[in-house]
Amino acid sequence: MEVNTASGVVVFVCRSCRDDTDPNAEPRPGTILAEAAIAKARDSGIDVRSVNCLANCKRGLSAVLRGADGWSYVFGGLTPNDAEDLLTGAQMLAASADGLMPWRCRPDTLKRGMVARIPPFDFTEERS
Repeated sequence: MEVNTASGVVVFVCRSCRDDTDPNAEPRPGTILAEAAIAKARDSGIDVRSVNCLANCKRGLSAVLRGADGWSYVFGGLTPNDAEDLLTGAQMLAASADGLMPWRCRPDTLKRGMVARIPPFDFTEERS
């Protein structure tokens, strides 16, 4: 069941992502980031959910920003301290008229860590 949020943006954070320096560390860095993002998102209209695995293990700690009617973005190389950057990106995506997250004002974390941009289900060339 889809949650109706003010912004329509959902942030998915991989809670099973590990730390290269200590793969057995608990809580895992993904869990720390997910909990921080959930706490920071309260009353923002942005829905943050932790997921078991995003299968982006080669790129480290990962998250997805999914727009309501727009593009989705996969990010890797995140740290447990990047919750604020994820929420900034989610707010930018929510405010976008064309469903694309603007490159210019993104936090640096969301520039260098971008893995993929995924088109919406109703994609047409005019929306690219």
